[in-house]
Amino acid sequence: MADIAFLLLIFFLVTTSMSTSTGLSRRLPPPLPPDQPVPPVDINKRNLFVVKVNSMNQLMVQGEEMQLKDLREKVKEFIKNENDDPTMPVKVRMNIPLLGEMEVTKDHVISLQNDVDTQYQAYINVQNELVAAYNELRNELSQQKFGKLFDDLADDQKEAIQDVYPMKISEAEPKNYGGAK
Repeated sequence: MADIAFLLLIFFLVTTSMSTSTGLSRRLPPPLPPDQPVPPVDINKRNLFVVKVNSMNQLMVQGEEMQLKDLREKVKEFIKNENDDPTMPVKVRMNIPLLGEMEVTKDHVISLQNDVDTQYQAYINVQNELVAAYNELRNELSQQKFGKLFDDLADDQKEAIQDVYPMKISEAEPKNYGGAK
């Protein structure tokens, strides 16, 4: 009887799969050698979109209070900079494979800064809105240029779309901003 129970246990261990949580996908830069100093990063203020979340889970976007539901559209507007607004990212003309000459905001950066007491769900909600903004922009361009959603494109087509809208989300070390923004 013990042998049969042992065999059944082995069978179920081998045939079942465990669910694994995936987490947030981020590509980190390679580490610098220990003897190399950290080079200074010079970002044009116009290319920087700052999103802060305080300990009460309130958003401050570009110095103004904002509701989470409005964040996605504001991010899309910033990344596209359709009217070449001088307060939004600098547009650069690039020759992108499969797409030709296009004006893109290749140097834009979305800076996400959280308070140490920000709730995890609020952090995830903000992350979701930022990523959703990129996904919507990529889907819109994919539909316009190739007649398909971004996920349905071939790898070279995906690379072309990602060249137009590279996902640049920078996360700062959480700070103690407190309840006031």
